[in-house]
Parts: sequence; C-alpha cells; structure tokens
Amino acid sequence: MAEIKNHEFAGFIRRQGTPYRIVLVYGPDRGLVSERAAQVAAKTGIDLSDDFSVLRLEASDLNGDPGRLADEFGAISLFGGDRLVWVKNAGNDRGLVEAVSAVAGVDPGGSHLLIEAGDLKKGAGLRKAVESARTALAIPCYADDARGIQALIDEELGNAGLTIQGDARQRLGQLLGGDRLASRGELRKLALYCDGTGTVTDADVIEAIGDVAALSVDDAIEAVFSGDVTRLEAALERILASKTSVYLVLRGCLVQLEQLDSLRSLVENHSRQPAQVMTEKGRGIHFKRKPIVERALRHWTLKAINAEMQRLAQAVLETRKRPQLEASIARQALLRTCLLSRQFS
Repeated sequence: MAEIKNHEFAGFIRRQGTPYRIVLVYGPDRGLVSERAAQVAAKTGIDLSDDFSVLRLEASDLNGDPGRLADEFGAISLFGGDRLVWVKNAGNDRGLVEAVSAVAGVDPGGSHLLIEAGDLKKGAGLRKAVESARTALAIPCYADDARGIQALIDEELGNAGLTIQGDARQRLGQLLGGDRLASRGELRKLALYCDGTGTVTDADVIEAIGDVAALSVDDAIEAVFSGDVTRLEAALERILASKTSVYLVLRGCLVQLEQLDSLRSLVENHSRQPAQVMTEKGRGIHFKRKPIVERALRHWTLKAINAEMQRLAQAVLETRKRPQLEASIARQALLRTCLLSRQFS
C-alpha cells in the first residue's frame, strides 16, 4: 500500500523524481488538495502550459464513459514526451473507481494520472484502487495543525521579507487554518499591508485580517474579568452591530470560569501560589490575558467561581427559552460578573 502521511508530504515533494505514475490527492481541506496537486503536477517535469501534453478533466466528464480515462491515459503525446491526465473534483463514483482500477494494472508508458478528490473515508473505493496499485500513491490533505500553520506563516512572511512579533504570531495561529489557500490568501494580504515595515505587529494582524466579531467577543470576555464596565459595553455594542450572537460571550465566560475553577483548586486545595500555578498550568493562555487571569485567580474563590458558573449557565438557558430577549439577558448577566470582578480586584 502506497500512502504518505500528511506531515510527510514536504519531504516527498523535495525528492528528485517519483516512481508513481498515478497519484490521488484527497482530503477535507480543498485548498490544500489543490495546492499539493499543483506541486505533484510540477514534479512530473511536464510543461503544464502545453495543452498537447496536459489534459484537464472534471470527474463529471467521465460519467457514463469510464473507458475514456483508459483511452486518455494510454494516449501518446502529439509531440512526444510524457503526458499528464489531471482529473479534478473526484468523488467515490463507481464509474471512476472502475476506470482507475483498470488503468492501475496497465503499463503507463509515458503517462501520468493525477486525481484531486474530496474527503474519502478509509476503505473508500477510490482510495483502495490507488493504494493497492504498485505504481500509485495516495496523498491525504487534512487541515493544518499548529505546526503546519506556523510553517506557513514563516514561509509567506519570509518570502515577503517580513519578521513577526510573538503576540502577532500567536493571534495569527488562532485566526488561520481550515483551508490552506484561504490561509495563504490572508497571509499575502497581511504581507501587502505590512510591505516596507519589516515587522508584523499584533495591531497589523488585527487591522489586516482580524475578524471584528471574534475580536470583540474576546475583548468582552477580557473586560468582564477585568471589571471594566465601559470596555464591556463598547464590546457588546460592536458584537450586536455585527449581528453576532452575544451568547458567544456567555459561553466564553463560562469556559474562562471553568479554567479558573481548575486553577483555583490548586491554590485552595494544594496550597500553591497563583503565580506558580500560572507558570505551570497557564501556558495555553494568551500572554495578554495572563495578567487578567492571574488577578482573577488571586481574588475569586472556588465558592464564588462555582456560584457564578451556575448563574451564567442559567442565563444561557434563559436565552434559549426567550431568544427575543437574548441580548438583554446576556448583557445583564455579564454586567453582574463584570461588577463582581471589579469588587474582587
């Protein structure tokens, strides 16, 4: 069975040549599928701008005529040299699976077959047809993990001659991912915005690609636990103006209280100092929020945390029962938590 892991692709594409004449690139990240397929196509050494050497097909073009794939795969380039048959938007259609199975068992001659497909489960017919063939390779494409996103940031900003500050890198890591081409597009937009500055700052990220609604939700949560009523009101106004559900702030505050509950238990039940707890358990907290969390950790007791969690959970329930009053219910609940934070600070 020939299949490389998601993280092995970079090493594969750097190697000279390939013994594989049939390559299936598939996965839920369609942007990454498209990007990797283009890299595989370039690796064949065929002139991709030559319409006599490259035949591009939609998988739907083969519906009802599965024999066409075998004909095209067995054809000889008009002016000699290798030939590439590039099939896009493939699925697990029976006709395509049968066609790929048929060509996988024949001498490819000077032909290459490249197939782009969506997410295919293990055991799917198209995957089995490729993975069981001696001269075929399957390449999965899953959404970038944290390491992949950081490598993408370094690649795109490095190409633009830019460095990036630590807080900006952390925020970018939270905003990117899900689709490789979309992430590249956002990074190139950021690079253009910062052209000539030499360094990307956190403010640059917010201005160039920041999601205003998401940033406002974060701002509201930080305002709640800072005891800053004015900042909270301003953030809530932005959230409501963007038509974003204010429930997200309630949920975010509940998550923050759950985290505080876990951290505070080390203070009250294991006699640990808040600063020590933050050093040991606070690595995943954004550095700008760490002072807020540490201050809350010093003043919020377990009893108060659990009482507030129950009250906010009740507020969430009320917003579900009376959705037309969601904004008012959430605002009142969040203001109370904010005033408690001010009292405890």
